[in-house]
Amino acid sequence: MSTIRSLVGVLALSLAASQAVQAGSGYAVYESSASFEDVMDGLKAAIGERGMYINNIMHMGEMLERTGKDLGLGDSPYVHAESIEFCSAILSRKMTVEDPARIVNCPFIISAYTLPTEHDKTYVVHREIPADQVAASPVMAEVADNLKAIAEAAVSW
Repeated sequence: MSTIRSLVGVLALSLAASQAVQAGSGYAVYESSASFEDVMDGLKAAIGERGMYINNIMHMGEMLERTGKDLGLGDSPYVHAESIEFCSAILSRKMTVEDPARIVNCPFIISAYTLPTEHDKTYVVHREIPADQVAASPVMAEVADNLKAIAEAAVSW
């Protein structure tokens, strides 16, 4: 019985997390009703579970707040905003061997943020791998699948 309850709980979390891909924008945005902290914990866990290494966590919201004030541009558009840089040595090697210009895809970056006008939502966003690259390259399809799976895991946390 507890297994069924667990499955129902996972299903409910999955349904609560939705993806709103902005077609043609070059990035995928996912939303969650979970707290920013929980989503960040989910991002870190999802990256680690896939054997990837977190290089850096960039505190984008703090930087935008600080520089906005210094430049007279006002407050940051975010309540919270952080970007996680991470790497997969295997995927990076495969994609750059296939096409050396793909070095631009390293490191991978996924960001999470909250907005002052939407206190009950946390967003996760990553750049999309172009559809033509996904169709033509198994490794780029794998990269795209990993980014999507990590984002979806984070918003389901």
